[in-house]
Amino acid sequence: MNDKVDKLVIFLAKRDGIDKLVKTFQYVSKLLVWHLETNKPNVAHRAKQCEVASGLSRKAFRTGRFLTGFNALRRNPGSTPTFRFLSVFANAGEMVYFFFDHFLWLSRTGVLDAKLAKKMSFISAFGESLGYVFFCVIEFIMIKEGIEEERRIRSLASGSKENGNEIKKIRVDRVMRLMAVAANLADLIIGLAEIEPNPFCNHAVTLGISGLVSAWAGWYRNWPS
Repeated sequence: MNDKVDKLVIFLAKRDGIDKLVKTFQYVSKLLVWHLETNKPNVAHRAKQCEVASGLSRKAFRTGRFLTGFNALRRNPGSTPTFRFLSVFANAGEMVYFFFDHFLWLSRTGVLDAKLAKKMSFISAFGESLGYVFFCVIEFIMIKEGIEEERRIRSLASGSKENGNEIKKIRVDRVMRLMAVAANLADLIIGLAEIEPNPFCNHAVTLGISGLVSAWAGWYRNWPS
């Protein structure tokens, strides 16, 4: 399992893995469009086609993804009332995002009325942004608890191997959670660009960098260990 090709095959076999790869194509293309549209409009047009195709294909890959949030609430809503409260809003927002994303995809591919696209995009982005805010709160709480647990272990007199392994696990978990926060904040910026268009969030560079941060954080989190 140390072979990089083996790990890449496993990564791409996951729905999240292929989604992050295509998301990389999408936002690299967006940055290329911004960079080339003045000097090389023909190349920029091709990059734009790649961006649009990548965005639409990602929506197809996510068919049925809203069930993930539903199942999370059904199987593991949270260990405490606080976590259950946050989990309901986080997963509900994600469910709205992925559910209405189906209709957005169908409207943009011409199966449904194209006029529905703007409304579906707004609803989907609103649910997405709401979910990411609550997911970030959950991650920050878990990071805080991890730091407190690490301090407690360090305060013990014993410097056993078990304590060292426990600290290592806490640190690995912290890095993964920080990657999740980075991805969620980046996607939140993309969502805000749809909900409330503004010069900062809607700038091609802001969207491009945010998309790549989200994609590459996802690469890190989903890459086989």
